Amino acid sequence: MDAEDNFTASAVILAAGLGTRMKSALPKAAHPVAGRPMLRVLLDAAEQVFDRITVVIGPGMELLVSIAAPHATTIQTDRLGTAHAALCARDAFGEGELVILFADNPLIRAGTLQRLIAERRASGAGLALMAMRSADPARYGRLVVEQRADGPHVQRIVEWADASPDERAIPLCNAGALCGPAERMLPWLQAITPDNAKGEYYLTDLVRLAVADGARVVAVEAEESELRGINARAELAQAEAVVQQRLRQAAMEGGATLVAPETVFFTHDTKLGPDTVVGPHVVFGPGVSVDGPAEIRAFSHLEGCHVAAGAIIGPYARLRPGSIVGAGAHVGNFVELKATSLGAGAKANHLSYLGDSEIGAGTNIGAGTITCNYDGYAKHRTIIGEKVFVGSDSVLVAPVTLGDGAFVAAGSVITHDVAPDAMAFGRARQKDVLGRAAAFRAARKRI
Repeated sequence: MDAEDNFTASAVILAAGLGTRMKSALPKAAHPVAGRPMLRVLLDAAEQVFDRITVVIGPGMELLVSIAAPHATTIQTDRLGTAHAALCARDAFGEGELVILFADNPLIRAGTLQRLIAERRASGAGLALMAMRSADPARYGRLVVEQRADGPHVQRIVEWADASPDERAIPLCNAGALCGPAERMLPWLQAITPDNAKGEYYLTDLVRLAVADGARVVAVEAEESELRGINARAELAQAEAVVQQRLRQAAMEGGATLVAPETVFFTHDTKLGPDTVVGPHVVFGPGVSVDGPAEIRAFSHLEGCHVAAGAIIGPYARLRPGSIVGAGAHVGNFVELKATSLGAGAKANHLSYLGDSEIGAGTNIGAGTITCNYDGYAKHRTIIGEKVFVGSDSVLVAPVTLGDGAFVAAGSVITHDVAPDAMAFGRARQKDVLGRAAAFRAARKRI
């Protein structure tokens, strides 16, 4: 919270769900959105708002402990419903605002969480709920609202299965998250009973209990794109689409040009400098930074790498983790770099694999060049100096060093170091047999 705020706020995130509809051994909250577990996506927003965050997990979910770190976790040993899960974290409620969130609603923004708290406080309500108007409300719970002189009051949440036709026609849907003063929410949570078909303690019963206690309940609306839940793979894909759109928009607002934005895919930590141009169908994996201006051409895949200003990547290039492309360097079509630094102004324009290599400034790597970095037991490095010329279809067998200004003839297999400014030939000498081609063709015709 900002220093000017004179109250504290705590968040409890419910992440104990098994996610059976995911059909996965991975906890639902660990499934990734833009390269991050959905729990971490929500935590990144919550960390901007709350003084204390506690995550409720289920038994055997040690993976979520590491994802939640450094925040505390508590285990819901018996899965008896959402209200029971919230009570598992009662020791962390504190004395100020308490907001209960769901890990499978990870797209809510920090500003929306701040607005939820602010509107509850401004209205004097005992409870505030996040609500949305869905294009396809399907089986969402509906908020039954009564208009009064001081504004709308939520009376209850009716689950879709229990709703009448008129109630199902209500456009305002429950989005899950809610907030109120901790000292009032605790007794309401403790009063919830499992009087329903599933025999579970439902968090939505808080509304009924708050109203019965004379408290006002208000709904705070936000866009469905922020509040959608993720319970199945199709919904995970929808959430991914929302986050990708946010990342594309942020990249363009930051000064990057995306020629076909809908075809470019980012990870949460992708960094593009101003005047970077990204062509169609480019994928950025984790850990990519590009200094502008630079150009990433179509159908390239980058992961765990850095591209300096003035560089040109692609089309159809692959930069793997540990690669660094220097200022003004070129990585062309069907060229793959892995743990390789390509110096300023160096070029590898066609059909090459360069792994575990250091390549100096101004060096030219010919088409079809391969650094043989693996001998079946260990990886070895290839060191190529500045202004080296490596001819097409060359094989550099590591460990090997090519000195500054060296020249490797096309088709060579280089197994030993090449001195600076030396020319290396690592191939068999050509032999011509006069008339042999004609005799060969004549012999083939007789078969």
